[in-house]
Amino acid sequence: MQLTSTQKSIIERVVNCFETGKPNGDYGSISIYADGPHDIRQITYGRSQTTEYGKLRQLVHMYVDAYGTYSSALQPYADKVGSEELVDDQAFKSPLRRAGREDALMRRIQDRFFDEAYFVPAMKWADDHEFTLPLSALVIYDSFTHSGSILWIIRQKFREIPPDIGGDEKKWIKSYIRARYEWLSRHRRPEVRVSAYRTRDLEREVTRGNWNLAKLPIMANGIAVCPE
Repeated sequence: MQLTSTQKSIIERVVNCFETGKPNGDYGSISIYADGPHDIRQITYGRSQTTEYGKLRQLVHMYVDAYGTYSSALQPYADKVGSEELVDDQAFKSPLRRAGREDALMRRIQDRFFDEAYFVPAMKWADDHEFTLPLSALVIYDSFTHSGSILWIIRQKFREIPPDIGGDEKKWIKSYIRARYEWLSRHRRPEVRVSAYRTRDLEREVTRGNWNLAKLPIMANGIAVCPE
């Protein structure tokens, strides 16, 4: 996947809008959803929102190890994230929120974290399956950020095959977006059903033929996104 710096910026800013409603993301954002294991409540945090029972522990460790302004307050929690319930622990959430809002080091670490933990794996998946178009990269990165991967349960819902085994890239992306919309909009969790707007926004770009992400702005979560 060969992306220009502008195309990568647009992709990240669109997904930031999906996650936090802001093109630059909200580094101190904390939301609580009942979407953890067995539907338990969990923290989602940061620029593009990582979860308490997902990769938040990795992010907290990166920040603590970098000796940020709030590292000493967060250090006792570094090994508890994802193992002990912290969703109502204000002594954890308060410095976590303040670190994102006030410490430039936390913002730099989050940029690196979201790149390493989500963007790079998403682009590896794209490369492995021979996707080449920037809009495809956006669709794939959004899925990795939102769902952790390209879920097999969704891939089973349509017949198109990916480019690495002879399929048509544009047809696969169109079919995947539609199948993902159906899966999200009918999900048993209300919070997940609401997120189906993401696929409607992505389908709009397919309809516009915006495969190179050159037609700007891109509307994401009601926000007009342009390069920074």
